[in-house]
Amino acid sequence: MNEFAAPLPTNADGKELTSRGAATRARLLAAAEEVFSELGYHEASIVKITEAAKVAQGTFYLYFSSKQEIFEELVRDLNRRVRHAMAEGAARGKTRAEAEVLGFEAFFQFTAEHAALYRIIRQAEFVSPPTLRAHYEAIASGYVAALQAAMQDGEVAQVDPEVLAWALMGMGELIGMRWILWEGAGAIPRDVLDALRTLVERVLGA
Repeated sequence: MNEFAAPLPTNADGKELTSRGAATRARLLAAAEEVFSELGYHEASIVKITEAAKVAQGTFYLYFSSKQEIFEELVRDLNRRVRHAMAEGAARGKTRAEAEVLGFEAFFQFTAEHAALYRIIRQAEFVSPPTLRAHYEAIASGYVAALQAAMQDGEVAQVDPEVLAWALMGMGELIGMRWILWEGAGAIPRDVLDALRTLVERVLGA
């Protein structure tokens, strides 16, 4: 089973939650996103997370067993949300090249609204390397399938789809880091997006 597939929310014992329990769990994840982003993993604490979520400390343990567990679940949660945003953006494209650019735009918009994505994924490199790898592989798997379909339709040049997927991911991540994260911008400048579109078309052989 893909651990990054959208699951039913459960408590620490794996039991399905009521709507109220699911809302509390989501509030803890939102608080964890804020705390881990601002303080970093090692300075963050369960106390700070529960304070930010405005719940009792004991409530935390109804949903997560440790700081490590909520961190790893937060990575999975951010991954699911960013992939959903990118898929919705890409779905509007009429060609694979257009879908790629629209998917990038959705990614940039998501990271503008959730700068914690970059900070938390960077922390995962040291806190939970397997979760970091799973994060990228979950994104890549969707890319590979879409690119293979586009190759079969003659929209994309024949090349190793896995290499192409990771190359495109690298482009998007670093451009987002440069113009969204570092500049604190709400959107990628139009000239940068135009240049990215040209690069995507060339890389795809479209």
